[in-house]
Amino acid sequence: MSTQFRKLLFEVSEALVTDELAALKFLSLDHVPRRKLEAIQDPKAFFEGLQEKDLIGLENLSFLKELLYRINRIDLLTAHLGSSREEMERELQVPGRARVSAYRQLLYGIAEDLIPGDVGSVKFLLQKKLPKNKLQENASMLQVFMEMEINGLIKEDNLTMLKDILQRVRPDLKKKIDAYEEKRKENYSREEVCYPVSVSALPEEQGAEGEAAKQHGKIYKMKNNPHGYCLILNNHKFKNPLHNREGTLQDGEAVKRVFKWLQFETVEEMNLEGQKIRETVKEYSKKDHRNMDCFVCFIFSHGEKYKIKGVDDECVNIEELVSCFTGTKCPSLAGKPKVFIIQACQGSGHHPSVTVEADSSGHLEVDASPLISIPDKADFLIGMSTVEDYPSFRSCETGSVYIQSLCRKMELLCPQGEDLTAILTEVNNEVAGRELAGSKQMPKITSTLLKRLIFEVPQRKVDK
Repeated sequence: MSTQFRKLLFEVSEALVTDELAALKFLSLDHVPRRKLEAIQDPKAFFEGLQEKDLIGLENLSFLKELLYRINRIDLLTAHLGSSREEMERELQVPGRARVSAYRQLLYGIAEDLIPGDVGSVKFLLQKKLPKNKLQENASMLQVFMEMEINGLIKEDNLTMLKDILQRVRPDLKKKIDAYEEKRKENYSREEVCYPVSVSALPEEQGAEGEAAKQHGKIYKMKNNPHGYCLILNNHKFKNPLHNREGTLQDGEAVKRVFKWLQFETVEEMNLEGQKIRETVKEYSKKDHRNMDCFVCFIFSHGEKYKIKGVDDECVNIEELVSCFTGTKCPSLAGKPKVFIIQACQGSGHHPSVTVEADSSGHLEVDASPLISIPDKADFLIGMSTVEDYPSFRSCETGSVYIQSLCRKMELLCPQGEDLTAILTEVNNEVAGRELAGSKQMPKITSTLLKRLIFEVPQRKVDK
């Protein structure tokens, strides 16, 4: 961390009081684990926690700016971060820029509007719902809200109990929840599913998406910038060095290049233990995706049947990760496509390198991954590097055969308006047709998509 950045955080920390720290912690609950936040007692430790999660940095101050704006410390925003209230209001109107969810904003706003007498009345009405030690006189409204969340009394998609309480205490604030729920309903409303119909039955649409729609029915909306998160979980260095996955860095770079070009907010998490894989995926499932079109997750690691391995060799069920994004668990992605691309080794034993045949260069290692099931829900697409019991190859120098083929095909076919399922089919055909160290590799596609997934391509060309 640079001296300049350290000085900035120190000066901001010194200016914050206890109640403001509590507010910052509350507003960050969707990004930092609750247990981690509960242990934080001063602003410096809070900022350290944000850095550990890569939420703030010298070249990444947007979340810090938003937090200061949300707690109305415009003086700090102006003096230390060179921004203003007006600039932040404009910035946060851009789709996908706000990191604090509308749900957190709503609860924080209600807490700020309640006077001490109101807070006392709310606590009184909750006496039979929460432990007495959580409703003591010095407990703030934000603390009460957190206890209500812990006990399942309120959540992002169910504020009935809070509405009932506010109807008695502050009817004007109950109207804020009504407005929030109405807006949420509008944002989550899904288009009617339309199966292939005749050209004349469809409205005129422009470009590649319009032509595809005429021929094949509905297409998922892909109009926001960024379109969504592209999360890459890339395990390279294992605790047992014999299991290191050389070549996987090249896969990560290829995916980042393509999805940044396709206007996704691309994040790569390296060398995660099993529990950290779970936490990271759950963290992204809890984010506010309302201003996003899609979610994409790449997982590169070793594995066993139906499982992915952390760098500590702890196994994580693939279906457990995918299931975090069902409509119930991640309502802001309901009706939107969720894509998982998995390149995983089979078993924990070390596979020796083998000499590459004439159609490759460098050395290959054998990867394999299992056939998996996906939740009985719509809008999922899973691409696997291979079907069960068959090898999947990764070059130590150039990356995995499957991922590199996918990235090349996307660069070629996305500008032509091809949907992702068709692109993955092309990848299957290319990979299956190759002779790899005397063996074959057969990737697999599993889909419950209801529409075609076509990535809108920007005018500029992909960087090579």
